[in-house]
Amino acid sequence: MSFPPPPAVLRSRDLRPEDLTAPREEARLRLYAWMQLARTGDNRILDLFRQGLIRGTVTGGQGNEALICPLALLADKTVDVISFSHRGFGGHLVWSGEFGEHLCQYFANSGSPTRAREGNVHHGDPAHRSLPMISHLGIMLSNVIGGVDSQRRLGRPAVGFAFLGDGSSSTGDVHESMNLAALLGLPVLFIIENNRYAYSTPVHEQFVSTSLWERARGYGMQGFALDCSDPEEVAARLGAAIAEARATSQPLLIEAHTFRLRGHAAYDTCDYMPPGEAEALLAADPLPRYRQKLAAAGLLPRLDAIDAQLREFVETSVQAALALPPASPGDMLLDVFAPASAPMPWVPALDSIENRESKIENLTMAQALNRALRKILAERPEALLLLGQDIGAYGGAFKVTEGLLKDYGRRRVFSTPLCESASTGYAIGLATNAHRPIEEFQFADFATEATTQIVLNAATYHFRAGRKVPLVLRFPCGGGLTFGSFHSQELEVPFLSFPGLKALYPSTPQDAFNALLAAYEDDNPVILFEHKGLYRHGRHPVQFDDDYRAVWQPRLVHRGDFATVVTYGEMVLHCSDACAYFREEYELGLDLFDLRALAPLRLDLIKASLARTGRLVVVHEGRRTHGFGAELVARLTEEQFGQLKAPPLRIAALDIPVPFAPELEAAYRPGREKIIGAITAWMG
Repeated sequence: MSFPPPPAVLRSRDLRPEDLTAPREEARLRLYAWMQLARTGDNRILDLFRQGLIRGTVTGGQGNEALICPLALLADKTVDVISFSHRGFGGHLVWSGEFGEHLCQYFANSGSPTRAREGNVHHGDPAHRSLPMISHLGIMLSNVIGGVDSQRRLGRPAVGFAFLGDGSSSTGDVHESMNLAALLGLPVLFIIENNRYAYSTPVHEQFVSTSLWERARGYGMQGFALDCSDPEEVAARLGAAIAEARATSQPLLIEAHTFRLRGHAAYDTCDYMPPGEAEALLAADPLPRYRQKLAAAGLLPRLDAIDAQLREFVETSVQAALALPPASPGDMLLDVFAPASAPMPWVPALDSIENRESKIENLTMAQALNRALRKILAERPEALLLLGQDIGAYGGAFKVTEGLLKDYGRRRVFSTPLCESASTGYAIGLATNAHRPIEEFQFADFATEATTQIVLNAATYHFRAGRKVPLVLRFPCGGGLTFGSFHSQELEVPFLSFPGLKALYPSTPQDAFNALLAAYEDDNPVILFEHKGLYRHGRHPVQFDDDYRAVWQPRLVHRGDFATVVTYGEMVLHCSDACAYFREEYELGLDLFDLRALAPLRLDLIKASLARTGRLVVVHEGRRTHGFGAELVARLTEEQFGQLKAPPLRIAALDIPVPFAPELEAAYRPGREKIIGAITAWMG
């Protein structure tokens, strides 16, 4: 679809602070035109919403143009990174794309940049480092930090712009992100759009001190308040701030006092505002005041001409966008994950020394993972960062990263502060640009602090924005070590109930080595579940395996004809012992499958086994109710129910929190004797 060309005054999307010094007519008119386009577009979108042509709702940026348009014009859109907020329509228009394309996002039709999969102003342009926001406020700040760090590591002098409102400045992610940016020394401008209300809650009900910019001192960064009533003054101060950040590589906090001329969204009646406040805001509206200023400078004829051109441009663009057909569902399932990537050219050896012969070494699982991490750091230049708590000098809670800081330095092996959400958001920002970070959670349980970043941001990115997020999340998980409820969880069910995440769960050192390579080269976020009880469960042969990608398929551990047993993780060891018992005591052979890949599930081999045996046993360490076994049973029996010779058997943990004492934990989770007892009773 071709949209009408913009008026000549909009053909430049850039502005330098010096452009507004004499002679400055063209720059001033350009700034006015972009502000007027944003206002006209926002107003037209509201009209179309009221006509029923736009679904959902709309959040207008009326009154915000004197901040967002100068900033977007001043930014270097060839290298900088940004994430706009709900009030950023004018910034989207300046940053990239045609006006008609942005309209299509609101119409949710076939011209929508997100293929109508994301709502209204939530779109971005990740290919040009405009990161699409999600509704969870504060979450996007750390993504901008990661994007800027990625650009800087590539030698590009990028600055980041992370927007938040006065309301979202109360969230924990904002604190985590500002602290992280200051710690890393990254040039990110954190811009608080303070329009006096978080939805309907006024600032005096949100904070004791309403000078939000003064918080900058607590993070060791500079900060200032910015009056957004005059766009030229805004441009001058922002221009200086951007230049300083670009030169010093230091973050900055700006509290921008903006004007919310309409409510939070189209449905907001603003009846919570005191009498006269709305009228006072309208009287202080920066856009007409700027127009009056330019008219007084003798530019009224040109302003009238620009207004007329913009009205025609907006209306013809609206009609062109409305003429497009509705969005087509197509096969949306195909876009949940990024397409399969080609194998990477690994050196065919455990270690990365050219021409070294591949040999077998006896390693623990922890050592195998360490060797895989070393191999990745040595061979893959885009593996710029391992991150996680205590992974540096200490070597990680389970010593999996031992020695890596010494050999590769803090720039590549980074012990993060205690900020799981911001750390994960930072990794997402790196991954959406040009890097493939690997994040270790000290315990899988602590990943719940980053749930939004993992399941609603990273996991949905490709579906809603078409952007790959190659990110490995290492989850030390599982019980049996008397660590109690907060260090022993099996979390595959809550995380994998959200689409867009892949997951591997190895049970041997060789599979752990293979799984880390396979996860690393995948173009999707991959969770690597690592059972803590397996980290040092003996030494086993490990070598470089040309067929390392086979870890995405189940592995047949034992063969038999009586029943098909499916399990994963540490339960593979217990089930293997049970299989040996039944062969010795009952002369019954069991097909035992180590699932290895929990998402996506590839069950063809197991289905073939079940068709032969007619009996199914599923064993997992997690709790029985809503457990992963229920999904496995459903997948494996819904097409083969008529072939079953017995009801499926599920063996799982009790439906209680993980208890602490060893006797209690043994009663809670499956083990060899429990598995044997349950199968014997089921046979019976």
